[in-house]
Amino acid sequence: MHPPELNPPVAPPQGDAPGCVADWLSWAAGALREVSDSARLDAEVLLCELLDCNRAGLVVWAEQSLSAAVALRYAASIERRRLGEPVAYLTGRREFWSLDLLVSPAVLIPRPDTEFLVEWALQQLSDCSAPQIADLGTGSGAIALALASEKPAARIVATDFSAEALDQARYNAERLGLKQLEFRRGDWLVPLAGERFDLIASNPPYIAEGDPHLAALRFEPRRALTAGADGLEALRRIVDEAPACLKPGGGLLLEHGAAQGDLVRGLMRERGYAQVETRRDLNGLERCTIGLWGLDP
Repeated sequence: MHPPELNPPVAPPQGDAPGCVADWLSWAAGALREVSDSARLDAEVLLCELLDCNRAGLVVWAEQSLSAAVALRYAASIERRRLGEPVAYLTGRREFWSLDLLVSPAVLIPRPDTEFLVEWALQQLSDCSAPQIADLGTGSGAIALALASEKPAARIVATDFSAEALDQARYNAERLGLKQLEFRRGDWLVPLAGERFDLIASNPPYIAEGDPHLAALRFEPRRALTAGADGLEALRRIVDEAPACLKPGGGLLLEHGAAQGDLVRGLMRERGYAQVETRRDLNGLERCTIGLWGLDP
């Protein structure tokens, strides 16, 4: 899907005449340099989307001219990116766990950080061939779909309050041919009442209202980002309610902010979880915490 044809920003190197691929990429990278840490990559990904090619194709076609129509759409997408719109929303897709996921402004853009949660979940379930798994606040379906791709015998229930998000996740599952998932609308654990799971995983909102970092995330759904004055509202609720939906020895695995590890461990221990543990990501930041239910502390 192409972005709407907005007025292009400053004229590219070739003036009004369509230039070659290399010229347009050079111009686009320059236009994005002050607003993106990955200006050249952004420029290449956006042009690949319009030309329906991979980045190697841009090298092969470096001296080929863009048509006037493609050049106009490309200039429009670069302007939108220059104004802060994420590349994933401009292309309508994001790779996660080697899965090509379709995304939209209705869902949070999956981050590489969350692959750390998926990796830990798979380790936790390594001895369970057909686990029962729940993914709370599934959004695009990233966590649930990644686990489904690795655990074909698993039964996975994904919940979300947003009907639009569930439609996005359901469509991603259909595109990827992952059929062992069930999507339910509701707030966190409410749709799971009366059921028990081996693992409940979630990447809930954990940013405090008023946090200055929210300005850079203004294109993403606020409900998926913020959780009360201290950012812990959703985490508290999930920690408190998850035991009713966990099998004995089942685990609750949560992604959280880098400065929230100690707080989340405290919430879990106070609620009675055992073997509470936090792990650091590749950047050395406390990223995910797990607690087991129904075991001696």
